[in-house]
Amino acid sequence: MASSEPLIRADHVSRTYDLAGEKVHAVRDITLNIDRGVFIALVGRSGSGKTTLLNLLAGLDSPTEGSVQFEGRDLSTFNENDMVELRRHRLGFVFQSFGLLPLLSAYENVELPLRISGVGAGERSRRTKEVLEIVGLLRRSSHRPYELSGGEQQRVAIARAIAMRPSLILADEPTGELDSTNAQSIFGLFQQMVHDEGMSIVATTHDQTLLDMADEVHKMHDGKIESTWTAATEIDPDNPNAIFMPPVSAKSAG
Repeated sequence: MASSEPLIRADHVSRTYDLAGEKVHAVRDITLNIDRGVFIALVGRSGSGKTTLLNLLAGLDSPTEGSVQFEGRDLSTFNENDMVELRRHRLGFVFQSFGLLPLLSAYENVELPLRISGVGAGERSRRTKEVLEIVGLLRRSSHRPYELSGGEQQRVAIARAIAMRPSLILADEPTGELDSTNAQSIFGLFQQMVHDEGMSIVATTHDQTLLDMADEVHKMHDGKIESTWTAATEIDPDNPNAIFMPPVSAKSAG
């Protein structure tokens, strides 16, 4: 269950870039709370600001205006050691391109962050097998990435992301390289992580057919959150494109 204090909060965040003498407003005055134990989807067309917002939440980029707070602490006050600690232990990342090391087996890819964090050999082995079992790939643990399908590679990436039991997983277009069946499976796995592991997940996507699997959906356009849907919002299953048309029960978001 989510507590009254958000796990992470973007407070009137904007991000502007100077490109060839012109200002590009990638994110415009967004306020967003991410509670504990929720699955949030950011949806929008390419260039809508989804990835920039995700990078701001991860501390990979800094806002031009506003602040991002993790458990009430402004990320701008984190020193280098604080950020390393945050990314090793509290945040997990899943990318569209999987990001697996090609010469390592599935087992070794998952074990690596545990090894880097100084987890003992016995606990590393136990946790690595546990998360590979969670994603249904324990039997394939000795295979290298090129021996796995795209859906299997993304499952290994998810296992790696959850190995340290992070509070929050940030996933940037994690189903962009997958077919519809595998995409549904990955989003279903995210649901499982939220319900069984108590993690929070924020995933960007352009695939509106996946959105009914999230607890909250935020539609982005031109750097802003235009509308927000919750699990209680009724969306016509026969018209998935309706996600781009604000329903009566949608609420405006800043």
